[in-house]
Amino acid sequence: MRPTNLKELKDSDWQSRSVKEELQSNFTALLKSGAPLFPGVVGYENTVIPEISLAVLAGHDMLFLGEKGQAKSRLMRRLANFLDEAIPYLDLPEIPIHEDPYHPITSQAKTFLAAHDDSDVPIAWWHRDDRYTERLAPGTKFADVIGEIDPAKLLAGTSMSAEEALHFGLIPRMHRGIFAMNELPELDELVQVGLFNILEERDVQVRGYPIRFDLDVLILFSANPSTYNRSGKVIPQLKDRIGSLIQTHYPLERELGIEITQQESNLDEPNDEYPVVIPRFMLEVLEQITIEARRSKYVDQQSGVSVRFSLANYKTMISSARRRAILLEESPAVPRISDLAHLVSSALGKLELDLMGSHQMTETQVLDHIISTAIKTVFEEYVEEHGLAEIAEIFGKGVRIEVGDLLPSSEYAKRLSNVPEVWNKAFEVNAADDEAVRASCVEFILAGLHAMDKISRHQQYGTIDYQIPE
Repeated sequence: MRPTNLKELKDSDWQSRSVKEELQSNFTALLKSGAPLFPGVVGYENTVIPEISLAVLAGHDMLFLGEKGQAKSRLMRRLANFLDEAIPYLDLPEIPIHEDPYHPITSQAKTFLAAHDDSDVPIAWWHRDDRYTERLAPGTKFADVIGEIDPAKLLAGTSMSAEEALHFGLIPRMHRGIFAMNELPELDELVQVGLFNILEERDVQVRGYPIRFDLDVLILFSANPSTYNRSGKVIPQLKDRIGSLIQTHYPLERELGIEITQQESNLDEPNDEYPVVIPRFMLEVLEQITIEARRSKYVDQQSGVSVRFSLANYKTMISSARRRAILLEESPAVPRISDLAHLVSSALGKLELDLMGSHQMTETQVLDHIISTAIKTVFEEYVEEHGLAEIAEIFGKGVRIEVGDLLPSSEYAKRLSNVPEVWNKAFEVNAADDEAVRASCVEFILAGLHAMDKISRHQQYGTIDYQIPE
């Protein structure tokens, strides 16, 4: 049972230590055990996580620099896991911060301790889940994060220079905890000066009154490289006081991107009647769409393309397959290339166009180009592996195939009944006897051949006709 007053606390084996000492000690123990440091964070094992490890062991405040959707906020939040499970504090309602019972920093706490016996000093416990808070920079004022003079206390006769006249902001209230400021370059310069003072002196100054607090807080920041490196957005003095800069990145390999998307989707099966089976090539095409968007000259690369782009597209593709399965009474639900036509709803708004590169293209046209390029890239890999190029030759004999997102899977087998045997190679890309999986294979081959300009395509009202060009 945990101590409930100061006397019991002193009789226990609890030792006071700073936030950074807590992090260093607990992080060292976890590092020594070989357990995962950041479970659920994929692709950073050899790049980002070692840099965070060094920063924690060095006792540095940190800036996470990267584009949107690179797990900056998740990494910052996970640092709270390295804190002690709970720490004691003085349970006094009139004191707005969680005071260290052994080393109080406010005059109110010091006065109370001097006037009471240890057994009369109440102790409560602050869980590590509550010792982390964050704030988004745009719109943040000095009073929000540092503090302000409380007019009500002035009316009551408290002097402006007195500590009791202050209404504390987030950072003083996170004394003995972790505070994170997201999108640092968007923070007002006055607030940046206040943060600089906290990083340098660990004290608070409000309206010219220096209130000396030995604040114990780990401060974290996040920023986008395009705005952080822009001259004048972050004052040089503040940059200089940040101990470590942690650079994040998008997945370096397609397989990692697929793993992240599937991990983050949390797409619960609504029932067992329409289970979803996703062919491997559909996962590869979907992730390649994100990769192509990050390469595209039509997309503003300074803004970046978030992992949330992949995630939203993944869920839309799955939902389209489920809708077809429900309407046509098919099971399992298998995504097809024609389902990608619905990505307009999930992708638009998540791509910021480069105004110079795409001045004559709409966002929908840019998305269509990206999807086509992704299909071509993945298809060329399968052509090399399975020799699918021979299939294009059959269209020279006048073969015409109509497909669509609401076409029953059984129809695909009927429409291929007069196609030469070479077409069977198409099913090698995802070996299965299930009609729905084979239908997905058919659409992948047709879309790939079209992307390679081997066949033509006409699309209208949810159906797509593939045939040899005249």
